[in-house]
Amino acid sequence: MAEHSPKRLLSHVIAEWACALKYEDLSPTAIEAAKLFWFDSIGCALGGSQQDDARILLKHYRSMGGDGNATAFVSGFKTNPVDAAFLNGHMIRAMDYNDIYWKADPCHPSDLIAAPLALCESEGLSGKDLILSTVIAYEIEMRLCEIGRPGVREYGWHHATLSAFAAPVAAGRVLNLTPEQMVSAIGISASRTFCPGAVTAGKLTNMKNTVDPWAGRMGAESALLAREGFSGPEHIIDGKEGLFAVFKHVQYKGQPAGFDGKALVADLPRSSKSHYRILDCGMKSFPIEALSHAPLTAMMKTVKEHGIQANDVKEIKVEVIARAADILGDPHKYRPDSKETADHSLPYCMAAGLVDGMVTPLQFKEERVLDKTLIPIMDKVKVVANEEFEALFPKFQPSRVTITTNDGKSHSTRVDVPKGDPRDPMTEDEIAVKFTALGGDVIDKDQCKKLQKFIMSIEAADKLDRLFELATACTRSS
Repeated sequence: MAEHSPKRLLSHVIAEWACALKYEDLSPTAIEAAKLFWFDSIGCALGGSQQDDARILLKHYRSMGGDGNATAFVSGFKTNPVDAAFLNGHMIRAMDYNDIYWKADPCHPSDLIAAPLALCESEGLSGKDLILSTVIAYEIEMRLCEIGRPGVREYGWHHATLSAFAAPVAAGRVLNLTPEQMVSAIGISASRTFCPGAVTAGKLTNMKNTVDPWAGRMGAESALLAREGFSGPEHIIDGKEGLFAVFKHVQYKGQPAGFDGKALVADLPRSSKSHYRILDCGMKSFPIEALSHAPLTAMMKTVKEHGIQANDVKEIKVEVIARAADILGDPHKYRPDSKETADHSLPYCMAAGLVDGMVTPLQFKEERVLDKTLIPIMDKVKVVANEEFEALFPKFQPSRVTITTNDGKSHSTRVDVPKGDPRDPMTEDEIAVKFTALGGDVIDKDQCKKLQKFIMSIEAADKLDRLFELATACTRSS
């Protein structure tokens, strides 16, 4: 009688795939997408550097002592690659303006790519190394967000929990880890970074934009430790008391929560003819929570088409999927007192868009968020869950906005695919407008153009020093 072979743990499958993948195996479309996501992400970081929480973190790490071969964006602060990964990852995330992918769980893969960037810089590696690790980060992060049955958010956990499994794979590939070392890096990182959903529930704080970059930081540190021989549990995903086992204890609608482990590693891309997940990720055309994009797009279309003024409006009815209503329309969101709560508040975003005619980073400055003249407009916004829309998600992000005016007329617009979705992607020129709006006053507009040119030909760079020179403000005072 033949013996059963032991189960092959998923961390080994992922590690062997990542270690074997080479730049030459990437498709031309995946390479182009990686460059566009870097272009978008660094624009977000330039704007993010000006946020209060980014300034606090920079001040903190400077006070801890800076010395090393990795660079923080804008300030030019030199430190070790682990701290640089965190500071830069946080700047990318700080405005909630970076990329978005939402299936069973949401994620922002660009929260993690500052880790391979910091390691590429500190190890003297090339643009091709960065592109390869970026595509790997997107592949694993996005797959992790597809396999929950349901997603971890549905029972109170944040997606940074999953990011901790993806970040060390991207960082480890930069360091050219062996498969055994990569398995340990995954185990080290994921052991440390389970994150409760409180960071995006109710009243929001600076931690909302910090937990995922912290997972990126853990990825960098875990990869460095694994390279030195530090070990981590290989069974952290699908073994004894790993991710799958821990969540099986949770009941959701009478059933144990689960994961589709086979889907995590099914058809991993291995050649230039493969489909890479990075092509399925979206970008944000507004600096707000992802599920707000479709309703805001719908409202702005309605207002423009019918010439509606704020003082004409009696009610704005917003129909969205249930989780959007829960995240974006709870009572806290009707009286936001911080940028973090405002950009996750559908009433605030709709009111600001209606009154100001736009929703840009300017709408999230403290004086605008605290402006009491918006309160009566916010109170006209009614957020309701639509069961018909629920069945279409996540393939579509349907939203219908019905504006009723004081004269009793109603105007409805439905949007299923917001701008920036892969089905309606942002072009390089459109990203450049966003990039300059965010970075023009930080590093100046001429430097923005030079940075765009460098990023969009980054595969030709032997080292990445020039990227950091161009992403540093001339005065270095920020």
